[in-house]
Amino acid sequence: MAQSGANAGTQSPSASSTSSQAKPEATSAAIEDIRERQAMQESQIATQEQSKVESESKYPIKVTGLLLLNGFVNTGAVDMAATPTVALPGSGSTGASVRQTVLGLDAHGPTLFGARSYADLRVDFDGSPVSGNSSTTAYSGYYNANSTLLRLHTAHAGLQWRHTEAYFALDHPIFSPDTPTSLTAIAIPALAWSGNLWTWNPQVGITQDFGPSDSLNIRLQAALIDVGDAPLSPPIPISGTSTITPPNNAEQSRWPGVEARIALQGPAVNNDKDRSHFGVGGYFAPHYSSVLGHGYDSWAGTLDALLFLPARLKFSGSFYRGQALGGVGGGAYKDFAYRIDPDTGGYYFRPLDDVGGWAQLKERISERLEFNAAFGVDNAFTNELRRYTIAADSMYQRLARSHTYTGNVIYSPSAYLQFSLEYRHLESSPVAGPSASSNIIGLGAGYKF
Repeated sequence: MAQSGANAGTQSPSASSTSSQAKPEATSAAIEDIRERQAMQESQIATQEQSKVESESKYPIKVTGLLLLNGFVNTGAVDMAATPTVALPGSGSTGASVRQTVLGLDAHGPTLFGARSYADLRVDFDGSPVSGNSSTTAYSGYYNANSTLLRLHTAHAGLQWRHTEAYFALDHPIFSPDTPTSLTAIAIPALAWSGNLWTWNPQVGITQDFGPSDSLNIRLQAALIDVGDAPLSPPIPISGTSTITPPNNAEQSRWPGVEARIALQGPAVNNDKDRSHFGVGGYFAPHYSSVLGHGYDSWAGTLDALLFLPARLKFSGSFYRGQALGGVGGGAYKDFAYRIDPDTGGYYFRPLDDVGGWAQLKERISERLEFNAAFGVDNAFTNELRRYTIAADSMYQRLARSHTYTGNVIYSPSAYLQFSLEYRHLESSPVAGPSASSNIIGLGAGYKF
C-alpha cells in the first residue's frame, strides 16, 4: 500500500490526464456491451415465450422441413422430368419444381421399460394424380382436383434402450442402410432403380448391439417386411366381389417377408453422425399372384460398407444379388417377366434374376462444402427377359439394364440454407434395340426449418 501510495504521488500530470480520458471511453464501451447483451437476452426470452406446437400427450414435438426448389435440364427424354429414373428416346426438357419439399414431425414420448420412446413422420408433395376418367385426369398440374400432391414419405416409431431398439417403420430395407447424397433427388432417392434398393415398405423389427465399447461393436438386425408390388406387376381385375385396393402379391402369399443384417461397426470420425461399418444382409419374401395363378419367391443377398478414408474422404456403397427384386427397388422395375398366351389367355412368366449395386465417394472440404461422386447399376438377366418381351412393349417392360453416374457439389452457407449443382448421366438399355441416354443438370436451393 505504501508503494502504491508513493507511485500515485509521483505520477506525472500527463499520465493522470490520459487515465481520466480512458475511463469514460471504457465506461461507454461497457455500457454498450451491456445493452447488446440485454437486447440479445430479450430476443431469446421473446422466442421462448412464443406459442409452441403442443401435442395432446403434452410430450415434446418438433416441426421440421426442407423447402426445396429444383431446376433441371434434361438433354434427352426421361420418364419423369423433375425426378428422372429411366431415359427414353426423344428430345429433352427444362423446368423447375417445388414438389420435393419435405415436412416432418419429430416426437419424444415417455420412458417405458427403461427405454426412450420416439416417433417421426415425413411427407412430401410428389404424389401422382388419381387414376380415373381420362377427361378429368388429362391435366396434371397443381390445380387438378384429382392431384394427390401430399404423399407419405417415411415414418418411424419405437423404443430405444442403450444397446437395443424395437421399432416399426415405413422406410428403405434394413439390408440397404445407406443412400447416396443428393439435394436434387429427395422424393426419389439418388440412383433409384440404378442399384439403390430404396423403396419404402412397412416393417417391424429389432436391433441389438454387442461389443466391448460404443466405438467398436457388432450390430444384429432382423425385421418382418410387407413388400409392395413391382411397378410392372400385371393388374388384378376388379370384380364385384373384390376390394377397391386388392392385396399385393406378397400379401396374397399370406406370409410376411423377412430380412436380416449383421454388421461390424467402428467409431464415427470428424463429428460425422454416421459410423464406419461393413455389413452382410439377406432377404426372403414369398409371393403369390392370383392373375398368374402361381407363386414365386423374392430373395437377395447383400453387402454394404461405409469407410472413412484419409483427407476427409468417405466411401459408401452396397451390392446385391437376388431374384424378383422389383418390390424393393431393383429388377428393372419388374419382379418377373410375363407374356399372355393368345390362344388360352393364360400367362407365361418367369421370376427375374438380378444383380447390381452402387458406390459413392464423398469429399467434405469443410462443414459448409462437400463434393460427391457416385455410380450405380441395376441389371436384370437379359437371357431370361428376352423370351417374354416383344417390340410393342413399353420401355419399362423391355428394360434390362439401367446405370447412372453422377456428381454434385453441396454448399451450406448456414445451418438452414443449402445450394447444390449436380450432373447426372442416365443410360437405359432395353433387352433389344439401342440404348437411350440423357444428361441431367440439376440445381437445388433449400431452406431447412
